[in-house]
Amino acid sequence: MEKRCYYEVISVTREASSSDIKKSYRKLAIKFHPDKNPDDPSAEDKFKELGEAYEILMDDQKRAAYDRYGHGAFSQGTGPSASGAGADPFDIFRDVFGGGGGGGGGGGSIFEEIFGAAGGRGGRARRGAKKQGSDLRYDLQITLEEAATGIEKELELEKHNPCGSCKSTGARGGSADVRSCPTCGGAGQVIATRGFFQVQQTCPACSGAGESISNPCRSCSGEGRVQNTSRIKLSIPKGMTEGARLRSTGNGDAGKRGGPAGDLYVVVHIKKHEIFERDEADLYCEMPVPFSLAALGGDLVVPTLDGKTSIKVPGGTQTDTSFRLRGKGIPYLNSDKKGDLLVNVQVEIPVKLSKDQEEKLKTFTESLSEKNSPLRESFFEKAKRFFK
Repeated sequence: MEKRCYYEVISVTREASSSDIKKSYRKLAIKFHPDKNPDDPSAEDKFKELGEAYEILMDDQKRAAYDRYGHGAFSQGTGPSASGAGADPFDIFRDVFGGGGGGGGGGGSIFEEIFGAAGGRGGRARRGAKKQGSDLRYDLQITLEEAATGIEKELELEKHNPCGSCKSTGARGGSADVRSCPTCGGAGQVIATRGFFQVQQTCPACSGAGESISNPCRSCSGEGRVQNTSRIKLSIPKGMTEGARLRSTGNGDAGKRGGPAGDLYVVVHIKKHEIFERDEADLYCEMPVPFSLAALGGDLVVPTLDGKTSIKVPGGTQTDTSFRLRGKGIPYLNSDKKGDLLVNVQVEIPVKLSKDQEEKLKTFTESLSEKNSPLRESFFEKAKRFFK
């Protein structure tokens, strides 16, 4: 197949600067990367063609020869990579994405972040730390009273803990039976070749542990951890809200073979209260009030989270009148300041009256004037036009 013009491959003119070539190559390299185009069989060839063009045009001497002789300048075994000294695809990416050039690692570059920590020419995947255990979630129900005062709870859950038989090594004879994985050399990762490109992946032999065990522990089957029931004490601060999440560091699953433990996240749920409803730090409750107390006024005993207290109800109190008790609500989180308790009174109408009570109530009602029923008087004043 006839080779395309290298300038056409990178989509630049012959007058393009090295900066322009690099900029255009960066966009096309990402566009035609084989991993981003798994369904396009031509992507790998385009990517390889792009790398070849980039190698020539970014080298001043090779570019000058190409401008003068075209592809013929590299024919008969003199082309790119003909002698094995051509551009490493990893080196090209390090150059484009800002990593250090050269045949070494180029660690810390954008290239490493995007494509992993695979080495360059003759490079080797870096040895990683032991894999951390999984984070866990625990849903905890507490009462409204416990949320108000704070409490220490003991949680019981099933999770992975370090194996005591092998001291987390996974080997029956301890560390003496643990050696580096022969497949990855202890790195936990291997380099896999996909056509022109190379990618780093977890070692299939040791599942990323980097270790091989000749005599696995019987208790944990070589994992270095066992699953059992754990009890963990957790302090719930006062003022906790529904759905709040607490983190217990290191109380998640233990990592395999001595790997660090994950964290435990406790999600707090507050049980519905029989009397109170909560709105942040404020509490609300509806309180039935006898008809006589609402009419005559007097002391009304109301419940709070701290015990009973009383409020003064003035004579003539109507249904849905609210009374605010300051500082009788829930504490704000991490604060000694409290919200309020709002008591909404509901005037209770007597039911199942005796005949004597009915007669007395009728007599009482007939004795009332319009001034004794301000709401009724106001309503009928507004509604007069409807009764004309």
